[in-house]
Amino acid sequence: MSDADEEYRGEAEIRAGETAVTVTVRLSVQFEPVEGRYRWAGRAAPDATLSAQLRSGTRDVTVRIGEREAAARLGEPDPWGGVRLSGVGRAPWSAVAGA
Repeated sequence: MSDADEEYRGEAEIRAGETAVTVTVRLSVQFEPVEGRYRWAGRAAPDATLSAQLRSGTRDVTVRIGEREAAARLGEPDPWGGVRLSGVGRAPWSAVAGA
């Protein structure tokens, strides 16, 4: 596996219920041997709709990149308005065979 496979930078659709936004994201994946599973995380670029969802209490979202999607959690915004994303299991991009 190369470093390029472990990271994704580009557009992703983030959906919470009926609301979906397309934003630029920067994500990476890592295998956690003690847990025996993959964890992935990163940041979404600032987006007014995504920030409003976070302020309203939304935490559970779906991240879709191309034909793949995965459940994720929204985290706290950074000082520039970006929002942290994190997930467990199969990453929403073709990062690792079987991940």
